[in-house]
Amino acid sequence: MPEPTPRPYLTIRRGGSHEIEIKKSRFICHLARVGDEDAAQAFITGIRKEYWDARHNCTAFVVGDEQRRERSSDDGEPGGTAGVPMLEVLRRRGLTDTVAVVTRYFGGIKLGAGGLVRAYGSAVSEAVDEIGLVEWRPVALLAVTAGHTRAGRVENDLRAAGYEVSDLAYRADGVRIEVGVPEPEVPAFHAWLAEATAGTAVAVDAGRTFVEVPV
Repeated sequence: MPEPTPRPYLTIRRGGSHEIEIKKSRFICHLARVGDEDAAQAFITGIRKEYWDARHNCTAFVVGDEQRRERSSDDGEPGGTAGVPMLEVLRRRGLTDTVAVVTRYFGGIKLGAGGLVRAYGSAVSEAVDEIGLVEWRPVALLAVTAGHTRAGRVENDLRAAGYEVSDLAYRADGVRIEVGVPEPEVPAFHAWLAEATAGTAVAVDAGRTFVEVPV
C-alpha cells in the first residue's frame, strides 16, 4: 500500500515571549517550536532554570501530527487552573510542535480558580497572537537535473514560476535542483518543465517535504 499523504499542520511562526499583568501578578508566556517531546521538556527545563525565582512556571505542549502527544503541568497552582487552560488554547488554535511556559510572579492578590484559568489562558492566547502562525504544507519533492550551462536559467525560471527551490547540488554531470510541488500540480509541473527547457531538463520523484506558509 502507498504511504498516506501527510496532512498540513499549524505551528507558531517563531519562538518568543509576551507578558500580561493581572491584579499586580505578572504572567510571562514563553513559546517555542519543538520537534518532539524531548525538545519540549528541554525548553521547559531551561525556562525553569532561568526563572527560578518565580512562584510558578506552568507548562503545556503539543507535539506530533499522526502520533500526537500532549502534556501540561500546573506547577503548584490549584489543579486544572493553569496547565489545562494553556493546553486548551494550543488545542483550540489547532497547533502542534509547540510548547508554552507561563511564568507567574505573584502580585499579592489572589485571583481565585476562575481568575487563574482566564489569566493563564489569556497569557498563551495573547502570546500566540503576538508571534503569529505558519502552516506547514506537504509537497512532493522533485529533483530536476540540468546541464551546467543551463542550470542558472532553469533555477531562475523555477523561482519566477513560483516553485519552491529547496536545494542545489553541483555535480560532475550537471546540477541537481530540488523543487517542492503540491501533489495535484505534479503532472502540470512536468509539462511546464518540458516546455520551459525544450526537453533538456528532467525531473524525478525525490520523496516529500513541507513548506512553510504564513497564515
